[in-house]
Amino acid sequence: MLALAAVLLIAAVVLTFWYVCPCERTPGGPLRYTEVVEPVADWRFANDVGLCQLEVPAVVPWSINLNCMSADGKLYVSCARCEGKYWSTTALREQRGRIAIGLQVYPVNLRRVTDAVELDLAWQARAAKTGRGSDQPRAEHWWSFELTSNDVSSQAR
Repeated sequence: MLALAAVLLIAAVVLTFWYVCPCERTPGGPLRYTEVVEPVADWRFANDVGLCQLEVPAVVPWSINLNCMSADGKLYVSCARCEGKYWSTTALREQRGRIAIGLQVYPVNLRRVTDAVELDLAWQARAAKTGRGSDQPRAEHWWSFELTSNDVSSQAR
């Protein structure tokens, strides 16, 4: 009986985190905010929030907290030592997801940035937003993805 109670308690904790998170470094499940299906042309408003939450498709959608920033109206997300992380591997393969900025979720397409000039632009946007790294060179292990609107409103017609 005690073992069953322990299993149920662990299941309740896991399900609670899955429903409530992503929290700090703990991943979560599907994002549960208002979805905006209209395309976004200028993502500068992303610089007005702290971390964003990115959801990538999986059997059960997987979401994480990460830096998001806008440069020249474009939206970028980034991570250090990104190779092999679940979300980035999925983003490379699926190239679609949803991003929560504040309390709204936007369907997006993801494209890994490999051009050095564009990576530096995203790095400087990150530094301006976070206040860290503007005097440091971009690390080779730092990845960035550009996110663009996935116009689901036209697909529904």
